[in-house]
Amino acid sequence: MESGPSGDPDDYHVRRVPGSRAAKAYRCPGCDQVITAGSPHVVAWPDRPGGEDDRRHWHSGCWSGRANRGLTRRWS
Repeated sequence: MESGPSGDPDDYHVRRVPGSRAAKAYRCPGCDQVITAGSPHVVAWPDRPGGEDDRRHWHSGCWSGRANRGLTRRWS
């Protein structure tokens, strides 16, 4: 579990995915760029009822810097 950045009321479940387990490409909500298959990244979702439906795949650096940069894509 990780706390959201300032102003974000949610806490987040966070899972780090190694490149060897990253089988698909995803679009990062932090930079709106593709996370290619085989790239290590972070999967995060809000800790609230139904939050697992809002899982998002992030570049590790985008997840770490989200408080400074915001989102380019909405969570839902």
